Amino acid sequence: MTEEKVIPPEEKPRQSYSCCGSGSDEVKSTTSEQDMIQSEKIRSDIRKQYSEIATGKMDLPSISEQADSQVAIQSNQEGYTDYSREELSSIPEESNLGLGSGNPVKLANIQPGETVVDLGSGAGVDCFLASRHVGKTGKVIGIDMTPPMIDKARANARKGGYFNVEFRLGEIEHMPVADNSVDLIVSNCVINLSIDKAQVFKDAYRVLKPGGRLVISDIILNQEFPDVVKEAFTDVPGCVSRAWVKDEYLGVIKDAGFKQVELVESEIITPRNQPKKTESGAFKAKLVTYGKEVNVELTPEEYESLRTTIMKGHIRAYKPN
Repeated sequence: MTEEKVIPPEEKPRQSYSCCGSGSDEVKSTTSEQDMIQSEKIRSDIRKQYSEIATGKMDLPSISEQADSQVAIQSNQEGYTDYSREELSSIPEESNLGLGSGNPVKLANIQPGETVVDLGSGAGVDCFLASRHVGKTGKVIGIDMTPPMIDKARANARKGGYFNVEFRLGEIEHMPVADNSVDLIVSNCVINLSIDKAQVFKDAYRVLKPGGRLVISDIILNQEFPDVVKEAFTDVPGCVSRAWVKDEYLGVIKDAGFKQVELVESEIITPRNQPKKTESGAFKAKLVTYGKEVNVELTPEEYESLRTTIMKGHIRAYKPN
């Protein structure tokens, strides 16, 4: 058996500045540097947020506590995930933090002996479900960039005796996984959080074997958010606030080289509460995404648009042979 080669994260490109010329290169470099700083801030905020979830320092807001006069939309509503009672009873209770949007393992047709990678594995719920399918001859690798989540997942693995599951600290844009070594990649409401979705799918393509497949669950938009919602969600980390329109999401997967890219299941997520109009005729809305609450007022047209904008979906794609 050959030793698996671990690929370290790529180094960030260094910016070069010129003291001469028109100055356009310097402007581009400065803009790129600003984008990099902003991207790293987003990554840091997300890491901090999920560290607090893992350690119990952050309580996710409850939809049931919202007032009837508000439209409450959040990314961790009960019922977002599609796990059966039998599935949940077969794994450590602490592994399911309620952070997913579906059940990609259910649609992945996992075979005994396969190697599966879970992007953004959290406390391990999807890894442990996949473990049953790959069996003694298979392997499941969970990847997460948050040390407390890795610690929690490893503790759950020890508790449940999962000898065929391991958890690796790393970024999903640059996975600590060897080229052409994986049969299946799954992910559950995580890729939206990435600061570079295109790179996630490029790296997924790298690690998959020829003929390997990708099955992911995520929040997807039917159309763009109303402007007032987009502005309210600026700099707010979350799989709803950072969601992409369907065609853009599927397009970036195709651009990475994948074939047979399709949305195999989808369901519109509608506001839980019936709204009441204010005296001005607007709807008061509370948009909630993992620890952040944003209050906005929507026109009737914006509210109707929002009712059909957000959906959870499962996407499947293949790396060509």
